[in-house]
Order: sequence, then structure tokens, then C-alpha cells
Amino acid sequence: MGRKRRGEPVHGWIVIDKPLGMGSTSVVGKVRYLLNAQKAGHGGTLDPLASGILPIALGEATKTVAYAMDGCKTYEFTARWGQSTATDDMEGEVVSRSGVRPAEADIRAILSEFEGEIDQIPPIYSAIKVDGKRAYDLARADIAVELKSRKVQIDKYELISCDDVDHATFRVQCGKGTYIRSLARDIAVRLGTCAHVSRLRRTRVGPFTEKHAISLDSLKALGHNKEYSEALLAVEAVLDDIPALALSADETRRLKHGQTISVGTVVDQSVLSDINQDTVLCAQFEGEMIALVKCVEGEIKALRVLNR
Repeated sequence: MGRKRRGEPVHGWIVIDKPLGMGSTSVVGKVRYLLNAQKAGHGGTLDPLASGILPIALGEATKTVAYAMDGCKTYEFTARWGQSTATDDMEGEVVSRSGVRPAEADIRAILSEFEGEIDQIPPIYSAIKVDGKRAYDLARADIAVELKSRKVQIDKYELISCDDVDHATFRVQCGKGTYIRSLARDIAVRLGTCAHVSRLRRTRVGPFTEKHAISLDSLKALGHNKEYSEALLAVEAVLDDIPALALSADETRRLKHGQTISVGTVVDQSVLSDINQDTVLCAQFEGEMIALVKCVEGEIKALRVLNR
């Protein structure tokens, strides 16, 4: 017999406004402790020096984490001109300096060059693996690290303000795997200077925005009063762009028992008429998510079944 999982069966999403100085894993542990939840995970890492949106998946919501991590993200960051650091942020030592300070017009003139699908070399101090080891571990051991360029998607790159001669603040909407530190580094090089990120905040992850967020202190107060449910979002909250497929009681039973369902017998034919074989659907019974499913050769097959 398997060991009984400690804690309570809490299912859903808590969106934390991560404070500076805490790592994502520490925040997950804190949320799990405060809610006495059996299981938790996060939907996209934030560095300790970054603040902002960190979605925490609880219980069966952990089965949908990939949809948060793959979702569009929005960041606001401040570039400090004239200084590059070993880590491309405030944590590292300054490794080069420049007296060049770009004008606002010059910055705006080149932003479109960094939109669309672009090639980006990640920072040396990153979690990317090189020969099975993290790049940041190699860098800290003074081992030379050469990272390959890779494609990332930048949907929008805009200048918010030129705060003073040394600082400018930007907003970026981007896809999975984008390094904001690399964007700051590369735009500075294009402008004939150097820079590092002096402030970084994430304001959106997929469907989750600042309006959904709660601080750890606020969650602590709710947790003590057992009222955290007012901050708990539904498991399917991260699946807002995935078509919903209504099932009957019998169809739900079959899916939960690992059986497939013939497409021709599904009650909700209106959704199936507009999808292709590779479309993922959110199967529901009486408005509650049952499973993530896909049509495969005329059959509806469960990808992930929720148990709650």
C-alpha cells in the first residue's frame, strides 16, 4: 500500500505576486505550507531578483502546468546603460563599461528589429544544461561556457520611459524560453553601448495577470482563517483558450476508467465539428473539468484525467 500523502487535497491555482529575494521553489514551498496542500508546483520560474506573477498549481492543477509555462508572458524591466555585468543583472560584478548613453529616438528606432521570431543567446548564468550540467554552475566554477543561439518569439517590445540618462524602462510580450537579460544585453550592443537589467517584473503568465495576484502575507492571513478559497482559481483557469467539450455521465465514467469514446457517439457534436485530430479539448461534466482529451483516429482519448 502506498504511503498516504500529507496535507489536504487542495485543487486549483493560486497566483502569487512574488517578492524580491525569494526563489520560485521557496514560494511554492511557502504556499503549500500555508494551505497545508498535498501537492504544488509553479508555472514558470522567476529569478530571486525578479518580482511579479508566479502561478502556483495545487493538487490536480499540477497536471495543467505545461499550459501556463507555454503561455505568453509579459515583463517590465529597467536597463541600466553603460555597465554590463557577469550575470546580466544586478547580482553580478561589473565586467565592462561604456560612456555611450542612447537617445530616446535611437532606442525607439530599433525596437522592431527585436520583434517576431529572433535568435537569442541565453545568459551564461542560466539554468540551461551544457553536457548535463547547469550553465550557471559551470560559470561559477570559472569553466568556460558557450551557449548556442536559439529561436524565441517576441510579440511586442516597447519603450515605456527614459527614466534618466542611465536608465530606460521597457515592456516585453514574449513566448516561452525568452531571457529578458539577453534582450537588455543585445539591445544595448545594437545601440553601441552595454547594459544590464536593474529591475525586472513579470506582469502576466498566460491568462494570469496582476488582477489575479495575491501577496504571500495576504495569503498567510487567509490561510490562518481557512478562507483561502477566495484566492483559489479553478484548475481549468489556465485553459481559457482550449475548447470545452461537454460529456454525459456515461462518457465521463468511460474516460475515468481509461476507456476511449467514439467521436460519433459524443453528445456534444457542435465542438467536434470545428476541430482537427491534434486539437486538445477540455472535457467537462456538468461544468467541471474531467480531463484533457484529444481525438485520435475517430476516438476521444484522455491525455490527463483529473481525480478530485
